Formats: sequence, structure tokens, C-alpha cells
Amino acid sequence: MKGFGLRVTATGVKSYVYQYRIGGRGGKVVRYKIGRHGVWTPDAARKRARELASLVASGVDPLAFERAEFARRQEAEREAAALAFDDYSARYLKAYVRPEIPDSFAFVDGIFRNHARPVLGRKPLPEITRRDIARLIDGIPPERQSVRRNAFAVLRKLFNWAKARGDLDRSPMEGMDPPASVASRDRVLSDTELALAMRAAQSLPAPIGPMFEVLFLTGQRRDEVASMRWEELDRATALWTLPRARTKNGEANLVPLSSMTLAALDRAASQLGDSPQWPLSGFVFTTTGFAPVSGHSKAKGKLDAAMLAIAAHDAQEASQEPPEAIAHWRLHDARRTLATGLQRLGVRFEVTEAVLNHVSGSRSGVAGVYQRHGWGPEKRAALDAWAAHIAALLSPSLDRSNVVELRANTGKG
Repeated sequence: MKGFGLRVTATGVKSYVYQYRIGGRGGKVVRYKIGRHGVWTPDAARKRARELASLVASGVDPLAFERAEFARRQEAEREAAALAFDDYSARYLKAYVRPEIPDSFAFVDGIFRNHARPVLGRKPLPEITRRDIARLIDGIPPERQSVRRNAFAVLRKLFNWAKARGDLDRSPMEGMDPPASVASRDRVLSDTELALAMRAAQSLPAPIGPMFEVLFLTGQRRDEVASMRWEELDRATALWTLPRARTKNGEANLVPLSSMTLAALDRAASQLGDSPQWPLSGFVFTTTGFAPVSGHSKAKGKLDAAMLAIAAHDAQEASQEPPEAIAHWRLHDARRTLATGLQRLGVRFEVTEAVLNHVSGSRSGVAGVYQRHGWGPEKRAALDAWAAHIAALLSPSLDRSNVVELRANTGKG
């Protein structure tokens, strides 16, 4: 076969080659190395030479073609590495979550670390399929339905972000239905449980102890409390201005601070005494100084353990059988407990909704548009009454003669 041969070096190394010209007689002679004898047989090498001759006959330089193919594969490998899920999700956290929704950083990072990366690993985004997502969601235990829904929402947002940036042509989650909604909970802590939880919170050191106290006393959402900043607080007016960027519904909320809440914040600042001073900025509940507390499940476990220890001590003091465990409850139940407690204290429903920063019910629709009263004084009275109620639970002998029932004190209008 013309151009096909065996090249033997001075040291005796034999290699099959194919020699050709591109551009006719005046073209440069190019020698293409097929491979070493022994690795290649004469027949296999001759077959390869015929393939190369066919490319040359069609005007393609085999060597240049292979170099271009090699460069294309390298570029594809680099692109696949850049779009590998583990690296891309880390870039998404840094480029989008931290600057745009910083309060959700720990939550989104937890979804990636605990559920998404163990399944998707380094698989490039364009290669991720619906089946991969379904396998990921199905891997979360059915009893953790809320986690399934959260993981679904976080992943869908990441893929949509990638699509908007041009890193992905189509989201693999298009057309996928989210997991079924979590059944609505109606768990409300009894007064005994509430007192036990508050005693446990007060026994725990800062920052988690005071954080739980503020959670019970204000009824705000867990992440809103956990990411509280000192610059949001005004001690002179005893007011917490929760900015709209940090609320679930995008509505700012002014939260009056009872004296009991102020004491918890003093403990968080580690500034106790007659004239405690709060920092001017930074996170209130932090162990690092530059990030809010995280690991809420672990912190809740510490609170439960403290509750069980206190309950066991109380039982021993009363010569009773100590409890084996604390009845299951979630941190969000504290919010429902406050709402129920305010209703029991005679607080108007509209005021309760304002305290919780709900926009449903009396604050939605036409009423929400035209009824712009902020319920500031009423919210303060309600949260002061709630703090007095908790104080009475903690100290049953407390004189409550100065506690005013709100039902007789709040008319319509």
C-alpha cells in the first residue's frame, strides 16, 4: 500500500507509519505514526493506514484532525469538570446564595452536603436526568417529607439559575411534580411543656440558650431569630426591626421586645448588670463572630436533653417516676404555641397575625390593601402579656395582679 511502511530506528524499535502529502506534489510530506510493532499487527496497521488514506483523499489532514479532536476532548473535559454538580453547587452557593439570600446559606448548603452531592457527585449538569433527581428524592426517608420538598425546591432553583446563565439548555426538573405537601401540624406545647422548655433554654449557655428564649418569647421564625443582627435591635425603644430581606413573605416586621426578651439578649451579649451594652453590629447568636449559629437539629437535641434532665429532677423532688423521654415537638411548634397562647389571653386575631407577620386572613386581599394600621401598641401589649404568662409559669408564686386581660381592653377599631 502506497505510503504505508515499517520504520526501524537505530536501536531496533519498529513502528508502523503512514506517509502522505496534503495539497498535491507541492505539499509537505507528513509522517503519521500508527504504532509500535507488537502492539499492532501488520494487518491491523495496514487497515488503519487505509482509513488514513481515505481521509487524505477527501482533503483531511489526519494529524491535524486528531489534534483538533484532542483539543475538543480536552475542552469537553474542562467543561464537564466546570459543570460537575459538586463544584457547580459550591459555585452557586458563593455566587448566588451568599450575596442574594445569605440567611438561607446554611440551609441550602446542608441540602447539598447531606442529600444532593452524595447522589449526584461529579456528574455534569447536562447529564443529570429526571431519574437521577427522583433517585435523590426517594433516598430521603418518607417520614422526612418536608426535607424532600425542601431538597426539590433547592435543586429546582439551582437548575433554573444554571439555565438562566446559559450553563444548561434545559432543566432536568422541567415537568416534575414536587413531593406531596406535608400534612399540617397542630402540635401546641402545653403550659407545663412551655415552662420546661424555657427553663431548659435558660440553663443552656449562649448563644443557643438565649436564642431559644427569644424564639419562644417573640414567635418569629427559627431562621429569622437565628440570623438576628445587633443593628436590627434598638434597646431604647425595645424594638426589633426585622427587614423584609430576611422574612419568609418579604414583608418587614417590627417586633416589640418584652423585658424578658431584653434579658435574654443581654445574656447573648454576655453583658449583664445594671447598664448592659449591646454590640453595634454583627450576629446576635453566633459562635464564630462572622456567621449565625447553624446545626439547629443538634441544638434542639441539647434543649430536649436539658428538658429531660430538669423533668427528671422535678420528678425526683416530688417523689415521682421520672419520664423516659420528652414528647416529640419541633421548633416551629413554638410559633404555633405563641399564637394559641395569645388567643387564650384574649389578643385580637388581627394582632396575633401582625405579631407573626402573616399576610393571610385579615391582612390579605382588599382588607390588606386598605387596612394599613401596623398594630404597634397592640403587638407590644400582646408580647408583654405573653412574657408575663411565661414568667408566671416559671414562677407560679409570681404576683399577677398587675396583668391586664386584653380581651376587655381591645375593642374593634
